[in-house]
Amino acid sequence: MTSAPRWNAAGITHDAFLPSTSRTVVWGRIPTDRPPVLRIKSGQTVRIDTVTHQGINQQDPIAHFGAAGIAPDQVLRDAVDIFNNAARPPQGAGAHVLTGPIHIEEARPGDMLEVRILDIEFRVAYGQNYTAPGRGVLPELLAEPASKMVRLDLARRVALFSNDIEIPLAPFMGIMAVAPPGSTSVSTKPPGSFGGNMDLKQLQAGATLYLPVFHAGAQFYTGDGHAAQGDGEVDGTAIEISLTPTLQFIVHPGAGAAMRWPRAEDAAHYCVMGMDADLDAALANAVNEAVELLQQKAGLSAAEAYALASLSVDFRIAEAVNIIKLVYGMIPKQLFRNKPNYWHAN
Repeated sequence: MTSAPRWNAAGITHDAFLPSTSRTVVWGRIPTDRPPVLRIKSGQTVRIDTVTHQGINQQDPIAHFGAAGIAPDQVLRDAVDIFNNAARPPQGAGAHVLTGPIHIEEARPGDMLEVRILDIEFRVAYGQNYTAPGRGVLPELLAEPASKMVRLDLARRVALFSNDIEIPLAPFMGIMAVAPPGSTSVSTKPPGSFGGNMDLKQLQAGATLYLPVFHAGAQFYTGDGHAAQGDGEVDGTAIEISLTPTLQFIVHPGAGAAMRWPRAEDAAHYCVMGMDADLDAALANAVNEAVELLQQKAGLSAAEAYALASLSVDFRIAEAVNIIKLVYGMIPKQLFRNKPNYWHAN
């Protein structure tokens, strides 16, 4: 799966390509002991195929998508392979299909893994939103399941929600994770310190995710592609779709030892996160992260950083529906007179 550098359709180079097959994916859980399906070095870039769980959890994907008018030749062959041959999620696991793990040779516990999102490609021109009674922020709203297949106009970069409504496409990976702390696998459903099902729509091409490392090699997984999503993902799903991200992995020795939660960044903002089953506690964790980052970046006192967070930081709900809530804070880089260079300019 490794080779000399190659280029994707956008002209971005990658050192390795990792397909999504029944042998390279894990379904419903994030293990700590799964053998790597790819080994790379810090600084290398990987193009990774992923497959959405929509269309393979319920029935054969040919039949599932065919019922919505998707022709058999438009259904990914790897989705059929995974449905037929991959190990089913164990009891209590999540629904997501993740590609991985990728072992980054230099990564050790206590390090920080920087994941640069160089590009995200669409694999198909349709996605699905699904909800049901008992799901989402309004679990009693519906009396029966509701599924909507959404076609995409990739040339115009919009999702065709209805004759009168078009949604701008903003693809991102709902799950990016390292192997979680401890020695047992965890469900793909709730996010945590390891990343996971964060559903953070800011993690589009050009953004960077920072994750603490808990195991040798970091053991990185990704999946749960979204074509577009509102903050909160309130009915339980986005426009769920199969995507191909191109990611660069950089290890920072020792920099993850003090990290409580993942962080992110783009050209215009620093992004802090806080998580908890209680939304108020998740917000408090995110505000505390913002205060600490402002102290570090600008040499402020705690009181000054708290005031600046109140004046200039926007706190939003990324994840409201998957047991653990995720609140994130967007800190504008324009606040700082001395701004370090960032790898991706707007």
